[in-house]
Amino acid sequence: MLTEIIKVNPKNPERKIIKLAADIMRRGEIVAFPTETVYGLGADPFNARAVRKLFRAKNRRADKPVSILVCNDSDVKRIAVTIPKSARVLIDEFFPGALTVILKKKKEFSDILTGGKNTIGIRMPDSKIARALIKEFGGPIAATSANISGSNKEATSALSVVKELNGKVPLVLDGGKSKVGVPSTVIDFTGQPPKIIRAGGISRSRIEKIIGRVEV
Repeated sequence: MLTEIIKVNPKNPERKIIKLAADIMRRGEIVAFPTETVYGLGADPFNARAVRKLFRAKNRRADKPVSILVCNDSDVKRIAVTIPKSARVLIDEFFPGALTVILKKKKEFSDILTGGKNTIGIRMPDSKIARALIKEFGGPIAATSANISGSNKEATSALSVVKELNGKVPLVLDGGKSKVGVPSTVIDFTGQPPKIIRAGGISRSRIEKIIGRVEV
């Protein structure tokens, strides 16, 4: 497989390029794209073969979940069974942004996405390219970081994606360097108190100022 890199304007993404990427995902392939945190790999969450390609590309174990990226609040409601009050407060504060919330998922979202769990991570990226891709695709996309599992190097540019995944992904959208450069903060809201599963772009102190104590 040849990996193609196409530059995209991060402030005003070209519709033609975004449509090309969305069409590739509709065909059951995966695409690498920028977000404000790190570059991601995206696939159709309702296509099991596409999701498995996502796992194979980065050598990810099947019991490790991937997240769902959304571009509006309606998508969040489509995915989650319920949205606890504390989660809603943080969603309103930090979406779009470097926050992933773990909520109980609806059955239409396959266990392949979640490593067999009934919970799923949801994020709305603060990236015009990423949100344009989700919108053009027509709904949420399955996503994970665009690097090899276990790598200590975050994929913060198209070049870094190609260095690790050349030949494993047909298209990389090059939107320049990720402005945050670290993954999103992941918080699990399926128990009480909420628990930070992964530290990231939003600090614990900022979160606790808004919703009170969280576990780590």
